[in-house]
Amino acid sequence: MGKRSAARRHDTARRMERFAELRGPAARPGAQWDAVVLTAADAAQAGAFREQLREKLRRGSLPRAPRYLVCPDPPGARIGNGGSTLHALRFLEEHYGDQWTSLTVLLIHSGGYSQRLPNASALGKIFTALPLGDPVLQMLELKLAMYIDFPRHMKPGVLVTCSDDIELYSTGPTETITFDRPGFTALAHPSDVAVGTTHGVFVLDPSSFSGKGGLEYGSCYRFLHKPDVETMQQSGAVCVRERCPQLSCPGSQGDSGTASECVYTDSVFYIDHSTAKLLLGFYKQMGTLCCEIDAYGDFLQALGPGATPDYIKNTRNVSREGSGLVGVRQQLFSLLQGTPLNVIVLNNSQFYHIGTTEEYLFHFTAESQLRFELALQPVAFSIFPDTAKASGQLSIIQSILEPGCVVGPGSVVEYSRIGPQVSVGQGSIVSGCCINFSVDIPSSCFLSSVSVRVTGGVQYVTMAFGVGDDLKRSVKSLSDLHSLQFFGASLPECLDLWSIEASDQLFSSEDTLLGLWTARIFPVCSTLTESVRMSLNMLSSVQHKSALKLSGFQLLSVEEMLTYKDVEDMLKFRRQIYDEICLQRQKEKSDFRVNST
Repeated sequence: MGKRSAARRHDTARRMERFAELRGPAARPGAQWDAVVLTAADAAQAGAFREQLREKLRRGSLPRAPRYLVCPDPPGARIGNGGSTLHALRFLEEHYGDQWTSLTVLLIHSGGYSQRLPNASALGKIFTALPLGDPVLQMLELKLAMYIDFPRHMKPGVLVTCSDDIELYSTGPTETITFDRPGFTALAHPSDVAVGTTHGVFVLDPSSFSGKGGLEYGSCYRFLHKPDVETMQQSGAVCVRERCPQLSCPGSQGDSGTASECVYTDSVFYIDHSTAKLLLGFYKQMGTLCCEIDAYGDFLQALGPGATPDYIKNTRNVSREGSGLVGVRQQLFSLLQGTPLNVIVLNNSQFYHIGTTEEYLFHFTAESQLRFELALQPVAFSIFPDTAKASGQLSIIQSILEPGCVVGPGSVVEYSRIGPQVSVGQGSIVSGCCINFSVDIPSSCFLSSVSVRVTGGVQYVTMAFGVGDDLKRSVKSLSDLHSLQFFGASLPECLDLWSIEASDQLFSSEDTLLGLWTARIFPVCSTLTESVRMSLNMLSSVQHKSALKLSGFQLLSVEEMLTYKDVEDMLKFRRQIYDEICLQRQKEKSDFRVNST
């Protein structure tokens, strides 16, 4: 993978070791966050987050020193991660009073329903399991580990990050990442120019950085949000390699340094407390937000001496423009104009995103840089007997596989029980499932089971799709349903096979957006196994163009599954797998001691 990647792997391992020392009953003292705040989309999601945090603290998988808090967005219109940031500042003030101005806070944006990686939808992206650790780590632990050195070198303030990205970096032995400057301070990563079109890009003051060494402190003249290549070039954001010969520019496929140009892209940013108080005052004055604000696009674009108000009316990158967005942007620009944007350039760093099924499968199962640098394991904290067959790269995470089952290359199995007569195809995702019957799960298949309470007792629903199906896509009328694809077929074709009528009642959404996310097509079953069987029958029906009558079942959409989800039952199933794996480990250790004496 190259020297730079090897350096990132080495420094990542060191941070993981330090993190391990700060948790559990024998935790060593050390500077840690005063508060770790997870944002949530609503009260129901917040409840799921709190339940999982309690479980982690009970097991000793988190450091006990920080206070772990969950801040749900207010009811009503969606407010985006920028609105969530403002709401979290108010939450901190309400929780701590005046004391909040003296705290170091890690704010992790964890709300949203993970439509592009729906196995994380029910329990949250920040609780996505990684094929790493024994027991396995989740994204929350990884975030805490990667930022393990930050609290010691940070003045009171708020560090803002997202739940589905990973920043790996290497610095020199005497170099320290310090957050102590007024205003905003952001980490910057050298990236291929094409990567810049989907990220925030810093236009750095050329006199403040050289591109040499592991770490540099510079100032940002202007911030661009998801700019096109021409804008980056005209704004002076593109770094020509000859001007910074020490810099290897990581592209999307590697960091061999073959690219001749690069840009500096965003990830994590810090807000000092005086600026945070300024933002809080603005939020209180607003009263209620009626639009989505982007913490990167709408905060950072107002910063730096070169900031202009041109972006205020540009809603090209806005997924859903709410009423008053332009007005709110105008007020934020006026509020923040002149506020400094400091940049910490991490010359040997890489930003990884695992928020989609394609990224998830690639990073966890292929020979990816992330897999190498994080030392991801093909089998993590699982029972995977020698007689279970695996071909090629795969990822088995906290699961029990019985002798005789087969898992194809490029597939991920997490939190599941797989029986002896089960064959999982290539490039598939199986999550939270119990499969004890004979079946060939097709390639490129997505299966994820959810416990629900619809009419009193616990029941089960399994969402099933093709891994490439677009759950965010929607149409406005029934006549356009043919443009929605389900496992390689049009949705109307699937509905005909399942004897389901295409009507407005088919969809659970209150607005006019009709899509796979809101389609009531998944049968509610009394057992987890039967739920998986029925959803696999749906896929088989589409694959072989054979009829399958679903009209006798109560059907739920993915949206409704999340409304009715039973978090306690889902965690109970995971605990059963966890306990069984622990018992198996103890038995193996006991047998080893007996055989060795």
